[in-house]
Amino acid sequence: MATLRFKALELVSQRKPCEVTFSSTVISDFFGENVFNMQAMRATLSSEYYKKLKRTIDAGEQVDRNLADAVAAAMKTWAMSKGATHYTHWFQPLTGSTAEKHDSFFDLTNEGEAIEAFRGSALVQQEPDASSFPSGGIRNTFEARGYSAWDPSSPAFIIENAGAKTLCIPTIFVSYTGEALDYKTPLLKSLNLLGDAALPVCQYFDKDVTKVNTTLGIEQEYFLVDRALWEARPDMVLTGRTLFGHAPAKGQQLEDHYFGSIPSRVHAFMVDFEKSALRLGIPLRTRHNEVAPNQFECAPTYEDANLAVDHNQLLMDIMDRVAERHNFKVLLHEKPYKGVNGSGKHNNWALSTNTGVNLLSPGKKPKENLQFLTFFINTMMAVYKHADLLRASIASASNDHRLGANEAPPAIMSVFVGQQLSAVLDELERTSKVPMEKGDNMYLKLGIDRIPEVLRDNTDRNRTSPFAFTGNKFEFRAVGSSANSSSSMTVLNTIVADQLIEFRNVVDELIEKQGMKKELAIIQILREYVVASKAIRFEGNGYSKEWEEEAERRGLSNVKSTPLALDVYHRAEVIDLFSKHGIFTKVEVAARHEILLEDYIKKIQIESRIMGDLAVNHVIPTAVAYQNKLIQNIRGLKDLGLEDEYTATTIEAIKKMSRHITTIQRSVDAMIEARKVANKIEDARERAIMYREQVFSYFDTIRYSVDKLELMVDDEDWPLVKYRELMFRH
Repeated sequence: MATLRFKALELVSQRKPCEVTFSSTVISDFFGENVFNMQAMRATLSSEYYKKLKRTIDAGEQVDRNLADAVAAAMKTWAMSKGATHYTHWFQPLTGSTAEKHDSFFDLTNEGEAIEAFRGSALVQQEPDASSFPSGGIRNTFEARGYSAWDPSSPAFIIENAGAKTLCIPTIFVSYTGEALDYKTPLLKSLNLLGDAALPVCQYFDKDVTKVNTTLGIEQEYFLVDRALWEARPDMVLTGRTLFGHAPAKGQQLEDHYFGSIPSRVHAFMVDFEKSALRLGIPLRTRHNEVAPNQFECAPTYEDANLAVDHNQLLMDIMDRVAERHNFKVLLHEKPYKGVNGSGKHNNWALSTNTGVNLLSPGKKPKENLQFLTFFINTMMAVYKHADLLRASIASASNDHRLGANEAPPAIMSVFVGQQLSAVLDELERTSKVPMEKGDNMYLKLGIDRIPEVLRDNTDRNRTSPFAFTGNKFEFRAVGSSANSSSSMTVLNTIVADQLIEFRNVVDELIEKQGMKKELAIIQILREYVVASKAIRFEGNGYSKEWEEEAERRGLSNVKSTPLALDVYHRAEVIDLFSKHGIFTKVEVAARHEILLEDYIKKIQIESRIMGDLAVNHVIPTAVAYQNKLIQNIRGLKDLGLEDEYTATTIEAIKKMSRHITTIQRSVDAMIEARKVANKIEDARERAIMYREQVFSYFDTIRYSVDKLELMVDDEDWPLVKYRELMFRH
């Protein structure tokens, strides 16, 4: 292993930045060139079918057979002109990654003649084997039938891999009996629900609004590590994170990596994957160094939420493929390294109308903008009422390492609104009037002659808040970097839609039954919501111990482990929320809960197995071998009659190493026994809790002793690539 480590380091020292070439340096020249977008549709479909397809997409209607055949023919012609030979239904099963089964355009006629064919039936629906995907008990293993169905609202695209090109068609994935087996199906349902719920509320203010869309911009944080170093760390290969590793002398404490100069190899990688992403219509705009060493971020402009999620799933795949060309490995685990910041996926969420209005933007005259306050306060109220469900939507074994670790939002759900809007809400609570006399922006005088006045948003940015209002959108910062954002966005869309439906009902009742004026009725209900949801608002440091204590006094939950966070899916009100709105049936809610618990168990199980293997088969033998070297040295000194303080110090070091070795061996043995006990528990929830409270409880003890041995064993002998090498070599 030590030899492997040094070979990997030698390879890294020889790396050079890969050259990245462009057909054009003007992004608009190649943006979306590998996407069957509206422009491509217009060029390949007849005018009649193009207009029909556009109407179908805009209205969310079902595609008829004739239109499907026409689109399939046009899509095949376009894809083959780009060099594609195969097509696939691209879907998002509950594994957390994407899935695809490739079929060739090639076919044979009855006379045995070779042709290229792609029919509407193949476009609209296929039958990939569903037996090996997670179903939470919905399907038996021997019941294999499942269906993928075309999502026309997300355009098809071409992926190039190893020189071969494949047409990818975004689809949903459902079981033979109709239950959703993917992330996209419930997301689409929640988007329709929210649009339908928001529209009549919008029409309180503007009758010209006929449609409300959900927009989303997903910031993606990630780490990079040289592929040779990654391959020399079995824990990273199998779990995505380091289970061992002593903190280096220099970590992120100097704060010199954040927004620093991008290293050359990294820059080449960024340029390369951005080029691939832009060609696929992913509107990346931002790249920069993040806080931790070798941590980075990319961010797109906002899009329709369904498309934004598809693009983020595609982006993660693109990054991984491109990284291979640059001899990098992308780490999307929320916490690959202990002692430095982990990675999130900040979801910037808003609502917009077909008239071009952002419903979460205060505008230039907030005093008159009752519409903004309506959607702002209802969103806040939804988060207050369903905070536990929102917490469960971002729960995972990997995100547990990050939440509340003084680097990321805490496990306590709270809403940050900023000083000015806090004053607005407080004033509304006191007087039931709509204040905001200063407008939505203020100017901050810098006092430097050459620097002009800087426009300051009506909110600062609170990086410790899990759900922060940032001027014209809410930023859900607690989503993990490896997650599929559909999970959290489905929940957010559903709870806000439910809240808007309730709001409209009570306002209409005041107007119709009590004869109250519309504006007064709206203000009265908003005032009640401001008072009722006050506990969820927090403007301070979410990392502090004081906030945990304050949150407890306010009655806010602080569930730090995934198995307990997921208990919310058993609550009758949560099942009713999903079922009454048609997002999930009771069976589907139970299935999702089961799948999430099993995923948690398996990830902790894998980590415990590789931890035991590395500790017993790599670390302990290395430490024992080094002990023997020290013992031989002491014997040699004694034979020469050179016993001194050094000998005594070395003997003490040998004793310390023995204690650590004993601790490791005993803890690994106990961890294995705990795992055996846990595996016998049939109930998934109880088994997951056992893994959390018993199996996982040995991790820190084992790691502590291994990391201490790392400092004691000769560097030339240590088998695992060290943190200083993983985090600072690029």
